Amino acid sequence: MRLGWSSWFRSASGGGHAAGDPVSVAGDRRAVVHPVILKGINKHYRLDDVDVPALQDIDLVILPNRFTVISGQSGSGKTTLLNLIGCIDRADSGTLMVAGRSVYTMSDDELSDFRAQRLGFVFQNFNLLPVLTAYENVEYPLVMAHMAPALRRERVTRLLDAVGLGAHAGKRPGQMSGGQRQRVAIARALARQPAVILADEPTANLDSKTGTEIIELMRQVQKEGQVSFIFSSHDAKVLEAADDIVRIQDGRILSVVRGGERG
Repeated sequence: MRLGWSSWFRSASGGGHAAGDPVSVAGDRRAVVHPVILKGINKHYRLDDVDVPALQDIDLVILPNRFTVISGQSGSGKTTLLNLIGCIDRADSGTLMVAGRSVYTMSDDELSDFRAQRLGFVFQNFNLLPVLTAYENVEYPLVMAHMAPALRRERVTRLLDAVGLGAHAGKRPGQMSGGQRQRVAIARALARQPAVILADEPTANLDSKTGTEIIELMRQVQKEGQVSFIFSSHDAKVLEAADDIVRIQDGRILSVVRGGERG
């Protein structure tokens, strides 16, 4: 039987961690008033000799503990916006606050540490290491965080049980279905108890039934674990599950519709 996510988060953020363990204060991280604030964000790319605007004058506040979807067609700027929030790319101008930190005041090393400790990622193509088992893929960020082996074993086992893959811990990605691989990716994203999880088109490579199951799993994690999820997607199923929808077109925000405002 799967462990309830509220129980998992309590156990994972409770006692028993080594001193200095960066994941041991996860409860505080999820208490940030606004997980993401963007103000006056602009981003351009160079294509040969042409300056291409990707994002223009973006002002946006992401509310805490919500299921927020950034929606738009291909080329609208939604993935660029998600990459900025995920500290994978930098804006040309403007300010960005993520999990209570001013992102552009950090050095590259500080930003790398911040991204690893505070953010979780779920990708369209899963991005699992093919030579590692499900267990080892989930364990990998904890190895990089220098967590003690016994604590790693306990956390990885709990996570795989929670996503329904305890019996598949020894399988490599090539031996699993797309839905199973995405469940491993979700478990890996949660391994270090992030404040925010970002998901780029997480259902794009899944069939309809499996996509619905993955949305339900992430929704359960968000509600019970009080984690802020931010998606880029134009999947109708993801939009239907959203608390808040940010619609973007040609690099500009068209609308922000909060859950209580949708008819």
